[in-house]
Amino acid sequence: MAYQFRFPDVGEGIAEGVLVKWKVKVGETIKEDQALGDVETAKALVEIPSPHAGTILQLHAAEGQTIHVGDILVTIGEKGESVTSTAPVITPKKTEERRKEVAVPQKIAAVSGVILALPAARQKANELGVDLATVQGTGKDGTIIVADVERSTSGKQFTIPVKQTTETKPFAPSVGFDKFGRVMHMPLTRIRKAIADNMTLSKQTIPDVTHLDEVDITALEALRQSKKEFAENKGIHLTMLSIIMKAVSGLLKKFTYLNASFDAQKQEILLKEYYHFGFAVDTAQGLFVPVVTSVDTRSILEIAKKIEILATHCKERDISASDLQGATFTFTNIGSYGGIAATPIIPAGTAAILGIYRMKEKPVVRDGVIVIRKILPLSITFDHRIVDGGTAAQFMNELVKHLEDPELYFVDV
Repeated sequence: MAYQFRFPDVGEGIAEGVLVKWKVKVGETIKEDQALGDVETAKALVEIPSPHAGTILQLHAAEGQTIHVGDILVTIGEKGESVTSTAPVITPKKTEERRKEVAVPQKIAAVSGVILALPAARQKANELGVDLATVQGTGKDGTIIVADVERSTSGKQFTIPVKQTTETKPFAPSVGFDKFGRVMHMPLTRIRKAIADNMTLSKQTIPDVTHLDEVDITALEALRQSKKEFAENKGIHLTMLSIIMKAVSGLLKKFTYLNASFDAQKQEILLKEYYHFGFAVDTAQGLFVPVVTSVDTRSILEIAKKIEILATHCKERDISASDLQGATFTFTNIGSYGGIAATPIIPAGTAAILGIYRMKEKPVVRDGVIVIRKILPLSITFDHRIVDGGTAAQFMNELVKHLEDPELYFVDV
């Protein structure tokens, strides 16, 4: 009997994706869990496994085509069997995504009763305690957008336009720049759309403040350089980011409100007792923020190795959706590009982001004498609903103290 297999809900609020590549062809005999194709979502490149063994009777989408959750992907049956419109629909079973470092479970949900919603809308609903099943979507194909979630909590009536082709978001009026000269119109990529939604959500909901400081890392950099060969013999690139991450993981156990998030609906602060750190990775496709889990229990070398693995997966578009979630604190390291300060945007669901900038040799006064030292600029941008300025300043003072005196790692981290 022929079965129609539909594009499943791959989690994280993903409602659609682009079919990048088929890995099977019509007439091919396949096994259960064999890869059918790769689908690019706003989060990652997802490999779709077959839930059923059999023969590929028909491929229902072309490479490069946008597919939505619930769309038929393939028809699977017995060799020589014909495709029928009455073929029953099957949904996938739980499978595992085999990764280079570790096998990560990939939850595949049934397509029946799927709620179409943008990732930002799901996040907003979670913050406000809104059941998406009660929200009327006004986006494409009835997809729920952020504005729909916000309207559902206002208690006001609203009218859904008869014909809705774009999301109803506030936007600046189009100027019509083409009349001044040649303009290239570049459609947003799936990744860029996700970045835009997430950044907008953060700026609209989080009252942020940035505190700046500098740290003399002359001694710490000398220590790092002395251990580089030791780390390289283990196949690890020892970075300053990994060292700073370890220091921060210890300090957040004291400054607990920097490892928190704000629940606007319940009017409470969530203090997290785990330390999962996101870090920004710049790729050709856009910005990714993978997460190093349980930083407090890892050694500096383990953290450095994990950072390298995750960054590589991001650049190769081989990153799992599970590796992009759960951050309690975030780092952005733009020192390789230059700059002495910035005001990074806090990812929704966290309370702070630490900025690391370019280290420079600068003349400073030590004990009344001008000396040349290696100075690293830092910034902490924090959610002022959760953290007061004094707390942020005290945290930075402690971080500076630890980074300027590497021996503190042995007794206090």
